Amino acid sequence: MKAFLRIIASAAIVLILPLMLHAQTAPSLDGSWELIPAHSQDMDHFRTFALTIRTAGQPVTVVQVWRARQVHRDSVTLVPGAKEVTLPVPGWVNPPNVYMGMRRPEGGTRHMAARYEDGGRTLIITERLQHEGSQGAKPVTIEHRYALTKEQDMLEYTISRSTRKTGLPMKYTFKKAGTRQGYVIRLKDDFTIPGDLSNNAMMISLQGLANISAPNVYLLYPADWPFTYVNSVFDFYKDKRFWTFTELRTAADALKVLAKFAKGYVVWDKEVRTSLIVAFTVAGLEQAVVVSKDEIPLVEAAGLKPVEDFRGKFTGQSDIQIYQWAYDKYWARCSREYIIWLGGEHGTMMKPAVADWGIKQRVFFNDLSTRKTDIAEYSLARRVLSEMKPMSMVMGWHSYKKDLEEEHVALTSSFGHRVEGLNSLPNLSFSAQIPTSPGFVFKNNHHVKPGEKIQPKEKVYVTCLQTDGMGLGAWLKPGRGEIPYAWECLMNYTWMAPGMAEYFYSTATPNDYLIGCLSGPGYLYPKAVPPEYLKKLIAMAREQMKVLDLRVFETMDWSEGDETEGNTDLPQSIIDMYYDGMPEAIGFVNGYGAGYTHTIRNGRPFMSFDYYLGPHKPEADAVADLKELATLNTRRPYFLLVHVREYSDVKRVKTILDQLGPEFEVVPLDVFLNMAGNQPTFEKRVLKERSK
Repeated sequence: MKAFLRIIASAAIVLILPLMLHAQTAPSLDGSWELIPAHSQDMDHFRTFALTIRTAGQPVTVVQVWRARQVHRDSVTLVPGAKEVTLPVPGWVNPPNVYMGMRRPEGGTRHMAARYEDGGRTLIITERLQHEGSQGAKPVTIEHRYALTKEQDMLEYTISRSTRKTGLPMKYTFKKAGTRQGYVIRLKDDFTIPGDLSNNAMMISLQGLANISAPNVYLLYPADWPFTYVNSVFDFYKDKRFWTFTELRTAADALKVLAKFAKGYVVWDKEVRTSLIVAFTVAGLEQAVVVSKDEIPLVEAAGLKPVEDFRGKFTGQSDIQIYQWAYDKYWARCSREYIIWLGGEHGTMMKPAVADWGIKQRVFFNDLSTRKTDIAEYSLARRVLSEMKPMSMVMGWHSYKKDLEEEHVALTSSFGHRVEGLNSLPNLSFSAQIPTSPGFVFKNNHHVKPGEKIQPKEKVYVTCLQTDGMGLGAWLKPGRGEIPYAWECLMNYTWMAPGMAEYFYSTATPNDYLIGCLSGPGYLYPKAVPPEYLKKLIAMAREQMKVLDLRVFETMDWSEGDETEGNTDLPQSIIDMYYDGMPEAIGFVNGYGAGYTHTIRNGRPFMSFDYYLGPHKPEADAVADLKELATLNTRRPYFLLVHVREYSDVKRVKTILDQLGPEFEVVPLDVFLNMAGNQPTFEKRVLKERSK
């Protein structure tokens, strides 16, 4: 072994050939390239393999550096298109296969030539020499192929040997050195003020600042985080998008590396929870790290200075007093296209995962009540929403303590805005900057050919649609792919997080069918939206559906109360706006709980849910409910549209459906709508138009 290492250390091959003019060059191959081991051939003894290609001038130089405890360097300079040249072989080491009894003829010669292909995107070097085995020397021809991929900053190096008759060519995958590199931080599993909220808030603010200009930091959240895909998307970025991450294990480590992205720090008061929400506004405007008193020594040690200190400033003040002060001081400098309601959990807990995005976008953070009886907060909420650009994005979520979902979305919709929740939405500042792979096309799993008409039988047809399933629900839970199943697609991910959208499409099974939602390009209530904005919002949603290959769209409206106590149906005028605005849609789904809007136009049904399956409904009761609906609705075919709450997994749903009996048949949603459009058995019913 010692002799072997000495040979590796001394084996340096430098071949310099006479310069020769050659018109074709490949400047895009230039640079240093970093190996991605998970996508590369096993390197036997070696631990790393680096590659440098230089094409300045007419020759091309390829330098391979193989590292173990010692270093093996092979540098070759050739002129593409020139005649084959004979060169000495100074060492016996065969780097790709040092564990094989196949050595180079030390003191012998090798014959080499180079050429470009694919317009200079591929460099091919041929090498002819003798390889010595236990039975003597044999001639071997080796082809070294260095090819750029569609990713532009990715390169594949393949080795083909004339003596290797089986298996695939040996392949090494590289990325441009210094690209697709980021940091990962694991947040603590405690988001309470007495616990680790202050540490986690600091990390989220650091992420937002570090990701302003480039995707530098990804955060890993606890395993039970509402958005269940955090770790899986992280693996997707590593395994499929070739990212390399360095973990920052402590707050001190994170500040040492990331403090350069900050201009100072802002201190929130642990005695006044709302001060943290205001501090996030300051973080975006002043490029400040958010800290409590506990983290001040850390940020001071990192060289940061205070830009604002809220300790004691808001003591004894109400939320409206605090937010009015923040509005007066900061609102003029905040975004008019994004705003964040940092609501959700309340009391001593806060889950401000979306704050990184808000910092990047310089937004105004708040959790103002949108309940009309909360006169002062409601008035300020209306004011900030009225001063946003129409059709803006309202990120985050309402406070579970102050108001209801329907109150929040009804108010935002009244200004033509769209909601993209929740407060716990993570890593958006990172994912927003990860594009789809070159050439990637969003392709849905359609089951109906254009123009096809499927005739139903005398059956009860069931189809299931899961709320928020791609984000909050069952995408990673047991059973997905076992039965036909529809999922609400997060359509804004086409531009807010395209790489994440690719993740969902890449992991979909043939039984996963995606649809557009929810009433627009984001969550809104169509009855509450001014008509001049609704038409534009539907047009925006239509364009997103085209990109995402979606043919079914879902509406929902709680602007007049929820599904149990309000009026969730739609009038014909609004239904017509969807029909007219989405001519490619094969049908529409409406509601949340059971609804009563049903109509049809030119074979394109507009159907409401007939059943809502909650996560805690006993399976036997759900079976009895569905069978009773089939008894109540005696005409066949009967089309039974089921909404599944996001916390149910597909395995549980399948268990319920398997107990329904032979009269029931589970079909994909597009097949369901096609059959219902060809033979509608529902009674047409829409909300009566109000008199003007």
